[in-house]
Amino acid sequence: MAKVIGLGGLFFLCKDVDATRAWYTRVLGIKIDDFGGSSFSHAGAAGVFPKAAQTIWAPFKGESDYFKPSSSDFMMNLMIDDLPGMLERVKAEGVELEGDPMSESYGHFAWIMDPDGRKVELWQPIEPAA
Repeated sequence: MAKVIGLGGLFFLCKDVDATRAWYTRVLGIKIDDFGGSSFSHAGAAGVFPKAAQTIWAPFKGESDYFKPSSSDFMMNLMIDDLPGMLERVKAEGVELEGDPMSESYGHFAWIMDPDGRKVELWQPIEPAA
């Protein structure tokens, strides 16, 4: 039977496409390709986190404040390989954190706002115990 096997992309509107691309490149190191976006290899993530690399799809209740202070109805979660290093990079670019970084059994997290007012969750997965 046909079924969804993963998230194929994230597409979003922004006020100034070039400025948004430049911000994501400068602040988070995302390389923009010739098509104006970026492709992340599932194999590349699994190479770093063989058991923990995954994409989460999760609807939230309308009254949730998890995306605050953004007024957007979605938040992107970007998988990273080194949260302390990424936080140094983000702070060096003058970007403030939203709240304090947090650790859970499945990963380490921190949050920032992009130039269009979207909350971005930075997630470094933790490999599950063997």
